[in-house]
Amino acid sequence: MTCKGGSTVRKKNLGQQSEHRVLVVDDDNGIIDSLSVIVRRLGYHFEGTNNPLEAIEKVKNESYSLLVLDFLMDPIQGDEVVKRIREFDTDLYILLLTGYKDTVPPLETIKSLDIQAYCEKSDNFDQLVLLIESAIKSVSQKKTIKTFKDGLKGILDSVPKIYQLQSIRKIIEEILMEILEFAHSKNAFILIDDFIGLSDNGKSFFKGVGKFDESIEKIMEMLDYQAMELIGYAKNKGYPVKTKKGIILPLNSNSGLVKTEGVIYLESNVYEDGIELLKIFSAQAATAINNVFLHSMVDAKSNELDRTYNELKQRYMDAVQALRLAVDAKDEYTRGHSDRVALYAAKIGQAFSLPSEDIDKLKAGGIFHDIGKIGTADDILLKTDKLNDKEYNEIKKHPIKGANILSVVSMFKEIVPLVLYHHERIDGKGYPYGIRGEEIPFLAKIISVADAFDAMTSDRKYRSKLHLDEAKRQLVLNSGTQFAPQIVDKFLRILDNFEPLHNEIEKL
Repeated sequence: MTCKGGSTVRKKNLGQQSEHRVLVVDDDNGIIDSLSVIVRRLGYHFEGTNNPLEAIEKVKNESYSLLVLDFLMDPIQGDEVVKRIREFDTDLYILLLTGYKDTVPPLETIKSLDIQAYCEKSDNFDQLVLLIESAIKSVSQKKTIKTFKDGLKGILDSVPKIYQLQSIRKIIEEILMEILEFAHSKNAFILIDDFIGLSDNGKSFFKGVGKFDESIEKIMEMLDYQAMELIGYAKNKGYPVKTKKGIILPLNSNSGLVKTEGVIYLESNVYEDGIELLKIFSAQAATAINNVFLHSMVDAKSNELDRTYNELKQRYMDAVQALRLAVDAKDEYTRGHSDRVALYAAKIGQAFSLPSEDIDKLKAGGIFHDIGKIGTADDILLKTDKLNDKEYNEIKKHPIKGANILSVVSMFKEIVPLVLYHHERIDGKGYPYGIRGEEIPFLAKIISVADAFDAMTSDRKYRSKLHLDEAKRQLVLNSGTQFAPQIVDKFLRILDNFEPLHNEIEKL
């Protein structure tokens, strides 16, 4: 018999494969009878049929590890059977049988239908037996890998729950449930060395399932001295240790602040590749447990940490506020400008029914939009004549300087774009980057309108302030080029009732 595909290594322990089901489809009942004997001797469940249409329905409604399929059949041939099966099952391992070498379908067909192997019929079944064993091993390994991948994903997905104040018991129960599922085990326990605040009894933390769902004292009676020795060895060396009935996995994780030491004991017969995956799992489990403990430490210190953070935040706010006031102090004509811009911007945001978070950003953006001018020389900032190109280019740097100042701490990251882009224009003729239209953040467009309006309605060294009506006319005139039209429209409606707004300005 000539066969191609797969490996010819025999299994060492056939009993472990009893869950595998093999479906044989052949119009020759003699082939079906012969293979039924062979497959059952190998320890697998066998089903056979000489009807290819019935076989398709069986695969659709039941689960099989391997399909052994004849190529030449009625009413449809083997390649058509595979084509129909692949419409709803892309994972089934398929071994194609052919009566003669000349009847083998083209290699392109075999690849396109994902047929894993083919074999020519013969009176000698040895090669077919090897190919079936190889197929089952491949299916078993693929299943193991998928199962362990799903289990690892489960533990990784559970890590964020740690930050939702879940108890250590809940996390450990999840770890045990995950490992039991993909290791095909019913009995396991976790034993962790004592941590302050982690255990209930002050000595160690223990959780068992199955026959180990007992007190730790009872478990100590169940374990003989050899098991205890192996547990200690696995924990101290950091390596998995196989026992007569299962495996011991170390739980070792060191965050630098706290060290986790413990083990998972699992009753299961796992292959070598399974042990490697369990090592990865146990490392994730140790990290998850460590995070729980670290979270408990943080929670215990939360009030102190909050106070420290608020103090740091307030100190930096005071420092930036001092810089802002220093900018205002440079020029008496611009004093109060930032406060008024913040007020106008907030009013515009409210007119758009923006959320409170955005209103707060607009207030902060208005207050700090000119903070970068602290780095502008006084002879440029206070110049009464028209600025030359070099001086104007220096002025145009203040949005970038301001953004850099505010970027020092993360609490200002939301308003950095408002400061950076508040001099950009809709038509792309603004600065510092010359971006246009929708490239400019919406909140920065609001600051732009508020900033320009206050500049127009304030006295400056180089000109007197504009009357309210003229300032409104300038907004309309530059709508669509310098300013966003919808923002100008909203602001003009606000300005139609200017008296209440003026009263608020007077109180600043």
